[in-house]
Amino acid sequence: MIRLLTLLLLLLAGPALAQAPDPYAQLAGDGYAEIEAGVAGLAASGDPRAGAVLSALSEGRLLARSSDKALFIRQGNTLVEAKTGAAAPDDTTLKPVRANNKVRRSIEAAQGQLNLVSPDPAKRREAAEAVFKAREAAALPALDAALAREKDAGVKQAMTEARAAVILAKPGTSEPDRLAAVPAIQARGDGDAMGILRGLGADPSEAVRAAAGRGIAAIETRLAILGALQNVWYGISLGSVLLLAAIGLAITFGVMGIINMAHGEMVMLGAYTTYLVQEAIRTKAPALFPWSLAISIPCAFLVAGLVGILIERFIIRFLYGRPLETLLATFGVSLALQQGVRSIFGPTNREVGAPAFMSGAFDFFGLSITWGRLWIIVFAFAVFLGLLFVLRKTSFGLKTRAVTQNRRMAAAMGIRTPYVDALTFGLGSGIAGIAGVALSQIDNVSPNLGQGYIIDSFLVVVFGGVGNLWGTLVAALTLGVVNKLAEPYIGAVLAKIGLLIFIILFIQKRPRGLFALKGRAVES
Repeated sequence: MIRLLTLLLLLLAGPALAQAPDPYAQLAGDGYAEIEAGVAGLAASGDPRAGAVLSALSEGRLLARSSDKALFIRQGNTLVEAKTGAAAPDDTTLKPVRANNKVRRSIEAAQGQLNLVSPDPAKRREAAEAVFKAREAAALPALDAALAREKDAGVKQAMTEARAAVILAKPGTSEPDRLAAVPAIQARGDGDAMGILRGLGADPSEAVRAAAGRGIAAIETRLAILGALQNVWYGISLGSVLLLAAIGLAITFGVMGIINMAHGEMVMLGAYTTYLVQEAIRTKAPALFPWSLAISIPCAFLVAGLVGILIERFIIRFLYGRPLETLLATFGVSLALQQGVRSIFGPTNREVGAPAFMSGAFDFFGLSITWGRLWIIVFAFAVFLGLLFVLRKTSFGLKTRAVTQNRRMAAAMGIRTPYVDALTFGLGSGIAGIAGVALSQIDNVSPNLGQGYIIDSFLVVVFGGVGNLWGTLVAALTLGVVNKLAEPYIGAVLAKIGLLIFIILFIQKRPRGLFALKGRAVES
């Protein structure tokens, strides 16, 4: 009797099974709803060709023949059958399978569903993110199965968030399931999570709406803190750039009392030296390109330092004690250097490439950190420490500090002050050239490159204390952080104006800056 009933059930179910839709035929259908159903069916079928077919559909390479609904994939100049991957003759009657936004979302969810079982944790995490964004209910069974066997904590968290997003988007989900899903979305804590929770404002359950409201408040607090920390990071990044641009000026201005308006052009010469070094490496030794910046650093230092020594020997040394004439003379040198570079290289920007280790970004506890900016910060502090070592631990540094503190006594002790002046000016100019190497990675290499940093450099030097390296470091980081924290509230222009007014008022109270240092500029 049991066998008879079983046979009867099989006979009744047979037609239904025979009429199960073929996902390939659905993909070749005329309507978007049918194509969407074909995408879901193909993802659930376990077909090994599913990934290739879905990729072809998303890229517009899936073609259908209207006569028999056969599917083909275009691979360059060849054509293959979608089901088997076998080569097929070219056919001019084939038409691309269409996809609208809803179909594309289904493709993303289906591709994520296929990658949930990948042996690569990165692909599984990427798949979970795809399911989170698509929030297709069809992916829920595969997601539950993958979640049950997942061992990686980070991937498991991503899958939990994706499952919660699917549950909240799925119609007819019970109130307890929706309530349980809200904390997982809240834990994600980003803008996407905020959008999902705000979408629950019209939920029929008061408990779900209340939970969503608490989640939104928690995410807003977290995002505000992250935003402030991100601005602090941007401020440190800006401060490191200001430090690089101003540190050479701090030495020159502190020792010699020279208002060098051509300091920005030393930065510009360093950037163009980097460009020339990279061009030579590209043509002569492409394998050395990852080391191009390292090679450019000493070259830029020598070029800018030599130009600085020539300026000091042929112009500035005749103008000591005449600050107005020195300012005008160095301003004229600045214009001459700009025009000279413009005549040689042209007025357009020059491309300076970035090595692989300075490309891309990474996430650090919710903060977006770019490798380029991180390496510039490291480089700025390395230059600072190197200069500090030169001034504190070398004979030249001892003579420089002696001239800074008491020029006449240093000369009486046998120190050749003109020699110290020339080398100090060359050192400050050379460090500005090194700054140009770093700035070539974040700014346009053009004849006007240095003009954007000269005013800020003087502000940093005056605020920190003329000739004091530690004061320059503190001033650069302070101005950078304060500027970036103020920008979101009052705008970039008003933030600059506010900082300028603050420094003017500060100098009225402390004319020697944060860290006063005796020197010729102060004594005079």
